[in-house]
Amino acid sequence: MPADQPPGATAASGLSKAPAATTASAPPARLAQAALRDVPWEIGVAKPDPAIVVDGVTRTFGGLTAVSVDHLEVQRGGITGLIGPNGAGKTTLFNLLTGFDQPNSGTWSFDGRSLGRLSPHQVARLGVVRTFQLTKALSRLTVLQNMLLGAKDQRGEGFFRSLVPGVWRKQEAANTEKALDLLARFKLDAKKDDFAGTLSGGQRKLLEMARALMSDPKVVMLDEPMAGVNPALTQSLLGHVKDLREQGMTVIFVEHDMDVVRDISDWVVVMAAGRVIAEGPPESISQNQAVVDAYLGAHHDAPLTVEEEDRVLAEAEAAIAREHGPSGDVLDSETTRKGTQR
Repeated sequence: MPADQPPGATAASGLSKAPAATTASAPPARLAQAALRDVPWEIGVAKPDPAIVVDGVTRTFGGLTAVSVDHLEVQRGGITGLIGPNGAGKTTLFNLLTGFDQPNSGTWSFDGRSLGRLSPHQVARLGVVRTFQLTKALSRLTVLQNMLLGAKDQRGEGFFRSLVPGVWRKQEAANTEKALDLLARFKLDAKKDDFAGTLSGGQRKLLEMARALMSDPKVVMLDEPMAGVNPALTQSLLGHVKDLREQGMTVIFVEHDMDVVRDISDWVVVMAAGRVIAEGPPESISQNQAVVDAYLGAHHDAPLTVEEEDRVLAEAEAAIAREHGPSGDVLDSETTRKGTQR
């Protein structure tokens, strides 16, 4: 372990400290990275300025534990990548943090305020919004109408107030102007009058991200924003995610593409079987044996010796022989079972 690794880092983390730029030279977009520079690379470590704190959150479905997170903190103003194999519990954790599901136990908070038992719209009003792996655009509304749905505190939402245009007309004009500016930024302004159902998969991802920004969020949670997006739009999406950080928002995103994770993340959290198994900067995660095993299986890259190859071949031949009789006919299951017992 290098000498500059802060005290408290454990060998179990399996991570090595990499050189980091000084805070003075860090551009505004990398302030969170600079703040995390001296944080020990261990599970559940405290962050300098956490926006979200998770304590003892568990979620079970029958006998299956989907999420079991003892302690997790998300640094404010940075991009935190949440990675792990399929079934690791990443989306379930997103659902818990944003009110789409409730845990069996545990607490979680945003800016020191508990989010427990809040509904999704209440969580969104506090400034925590999310997108979905399968986009939720309303296909029979236009792109602009989808955007206007994302604005918060709309005065015309009540039945009686909607009957008095003077109450909400000025606000709706401001919301429309804001929506058009966001659509132009995401290069969707030419599609503003098209039905959302006519957009490509990548364009729907852009629309969902733009709509999320209509509520002026403080935390944006993106569930696999690059999934199903063609390469031409991937770079555009990456640029927009980075731009969120430059505007001071906290970003948490789920992704499987490690090149994407390394490109935009300030910190990476790795989950497997519902638990956090590693934390650290993106360049160090690939060095963690627990992460490699979780993704690819233990010893996946170790070459077989000649003796091991002979043993594997002998075991395969013995298994084939047990399934066939002396004449080469396949034995029935009962005969095979008895032969195996002998």
